[in-house]
Amino acid sequence: MSRTASLSRDLQSDAPSPLLIHSLRESHSSVLSLAANDTFIFSGNQNQDISVWDKSTFQLKHTLRGHTGSVLALEYASDKKWLFSSSGILLVWSTETLQPLYVIDPYLENGAGDLFSLVWSSALQTIYVGCQNTSLQWYNFQEPLARSGSLSSIESELPASGAQTPTLASLRKAHKFFDSYPQYERRPADLHAKNGTPKLPGRGSPESDGGVDTTTPRECLNIPATNVIDSAHYGYVYCMALLSESNRGVQFATGSGDETVKLWDCNSQVPEIVHEFTCNHGAVLALVAKGETIYAGCQDGYVKVLDLETKTLVRTIIVQEGIDIISMSMLGSDLYTCSANGWVKSWSASFDCVASWKAHQGIALSSVITKRNTSDDSGFCLITGGNDEHIKVWEVTPPKLRLAASADTGDQQSNNVGFHGDSDTMLYALSKFISIPSVSCEPRYREDCRQAAVWLRKCLGQLGARTKLLPTGEGNNPLVLATFEGSIGEKPKPRVLFYGHYDVISAPSEGWTSDPFVLTGRNGHYYGRGVTDNKGPIIAVACAAADLLSRRALEVDLVFLIEGEEECGSKGFKEVVQSNKDLIGNIDAILVSNSTWIADDTPCITYGLRGVVHCALEISSDRPDLHSGIEGGAVAEPMVDMVRLLATLIDGNRVVQIPGFYDRVRPQTEGEKQLYKLLSEVTQKPASLLSSRWREPSLTIHNIEISGPKNASVIPGTVNAHLSLRIVPDQDLDTIVVSLREHLQKSFLHLQSQNKLQVNVEHTADWWLGSLDDHWFKALESAVQEEWGVAPLRIREGGSIPSVPYLEKEFGCHALHLPMGQSSDQAHLPDERISFANLRKGKAVVERFLSNIAGKI
Repeated sequence: MSRTASLSRDLQSDAPSPLLIHSLRESHSSVLSLAANDTFIFSGNQNQDISVWDKSTFQLKHTLRGHTGSVLALEYASDKKWLFSSSGILLVWSTETLQPLYVIDPYLENGAGDLFSLVWSSALQTIYVGCQNTSLQWYNFQEPLARSGSLSSIESELPASGAQTPTLASLRKAHKFFDSYPQYERRPADLHAKNGTPKLPGRGSPESDGGVDTTTPRECLNIPATNVIDSAHYGYVYCMALLSESNRGVQFATGSGDETVKLWDCNSQVPEIVHEFTCNHGAVLALVAKGETIYAGCQDGYVKVLDLETKTLVRTIIVQEGIDIISMSMLGSDLYTCSANGWVKSWSASFDCVASWKAHQGIALSSVITKRNTSDDSGFCLITGGNDEHIKVWEVTPPKLRLAASADTGDQQSNNVGFHGDSDTMLYALSKFISIPSVSCEPRYREDCRQAAVWLRKCLGQLGARTKLLPTGEGNNPLVLATFEGSIGEKPKPRVLFYGHYDVISAPSEGWTSDPFVLTGRNGHYYGRGVTDNKGPIIAVACAAADLLSRRALEVDLVFLIEGEEECGSKGFKEVVQSNKDLIGNIDAILVSNSTWIADDTPCITYGLRGVVHCALEISSDRPDLHSGIEGGAVAEPMVDMVRLLATLIDGNRVVQIPGFYDRVRPQTEGEKQLYKLLSEVTQKPASLLSSRWREPSLTIHNIEISGPKNASVIPGTVNAHLSLRIVPDQDLDTIVVSLREHLQKSFLHLQSQNKLQVNVEHTADWWLGSLDDHWFKALESAVQEEWGVAPLRIREGGSIPSVPYLEKEFGCHALHLPMGQSSDQAHLPDERISFANLRKGKAVVERFLSNIAGKI
């Protein structure tokens, strides 16, 4: 089943793609690199040259020659009016005279391999180079020039024909492989080995093959051994980006085939690693930086959004899965991605796709943003280059201007649930989540459950978490583990585990006003299966963490543990948690949001849940189904035995008859009596009713099923029944289970029946009672009051969430339960819903809570 993977909304209008201003052609050559200044566009080509295009006329001005390999990177130094270009060597050009100034050999010369990436620091007057041999090298123009030889000495070594001035090519040293002769000639490599190689045709435009006969550079330099960091990465250094040269000094980032981005501090003579980000989506092929944010374009079609101040991943943009991102550029807060399928996409500051178009009939290899000309109001253009021999110049608009134009024309974008503003991402994500029918108790939805887990993992990853799927055994749905990492500080960070479930119960169409798997807004509520139980709260908490991350205000680690079997017994949950405890890490508190308020108007905090014992009974005879007209009265009927057995469990006053059942029930305190009195006034329900629902144990007989055709003339040979017990503090779960079994077996023996009894305890969960006095509960209570302006009611639930008491015991910490929905939300019923106000404020409460507990362990 195919589902949209990206959380980013597609906000493209019906407007056409950006205007194509001009198309330039590089005949028989891919455009590997681009740079621009006020006057020219520079394109580095596979044919070893640099084409110089006039910005005002779009005509070929010059062709710069001198490289002996593909021109892989271009870097314009505006302060010096220099252009750096790299292949296997580094050349420096004057952009005023279009003449070469320097040729710079990397350290180890040809041993460095291709020079993939460049970045220039004007503050340090230094060019940094990312190399194929995984080294990082640099040349500082403030230091005495490290010459590889004077021109006079070089000229003296040339043949004395006296007719030719040495060129860049003649200054290059021989490469052991590319300048080698056939092995049988047994000759050392030299430059003449390549003399017979024909020049690739078509330099310049189709109309002109002319170029500039490049003269000798001013200096020939080399990078000294002191300016090299070997093994800067464990892969090719494909890309580099200079960070804003702020009060922390000069820093730059490098991206590599080892799937990492490294930050380097240049305030000492040798760059030092400040931090390393792991991207885990293939090689990092493109980097751009804006303010305190780095965007890393990866091989698998992902863009990782990295925050420099907090050293955290804040978002993942899925551009197109499996399609490499080759180049990226930025205009204001808009990000432009160029992919291997030739498509260019534009992304807003809120990570929404605002434009996409097919830019090249092949791979989009390079890009640069520049002003159209020197005029302040000339506008901007995005220049892209591809392997289709074309350079395209597109008219693009800065985000502020685009939004202003949209407002002027009344072009308001809306999402599929009709809201705007900060909650758009939350509602858009929820609409995607609801659309997946992850019904865990029906085998036909097994693949949908898996798809829900996959989608949720990607969603949480795009919002900024590190994610992983944890298998729970064959036939069971996986757990989603995701960690939002808080800012790195001097003090240890609190670690909060958020538990939820992505599975839902079935939603037969009867009783639904709208499609249960389409998020639908009506009268301030959103309708859909799982919207309140439990998909809505999951998305709200995730968006709270993402918003804190984006503001650099997340100072705790928030660990998501979301299961897919909660509605049918949490199969495999305990085993997976135990086996992955090291991966989950230490936990200081547990947060749950999987219930509703006691009414519709006053916020609540749940501090107690009853436990449960689910039991299946079967009474069978050694005979098949019989006809009552023939055998009635002559045999011991299983149905009669079942009715008599069930009657022993409870009396006429609804008192459970299992011996010792009430012995350890905790007495009601005076404080509880006052609380129930208050809640009675709020709900207009008797306090005794609330008490019986929440803090008193109970027994329920759910159904009786028979074998055979189920008509009135058949004596069934087998009868099944299902019952459950709800238990409360301080009943012991194991003791209750044993007592139930013993009571049933003894009672059946007293019947002296020839039939057989089987007792199967299918599922158990312990009761849970929160701590009202610790700082975690007080922080949550304070957050609710701050957001809603009223103190929350303290309530309990008659239902059970098996994983909550288990997680408390497993991690040795307290759990907190924040209900988001209202009592009228219809969880598990037709027309399940949640109030938009509750969802929005629930998200805000979580943000406040996480802020309140920062620094407190």
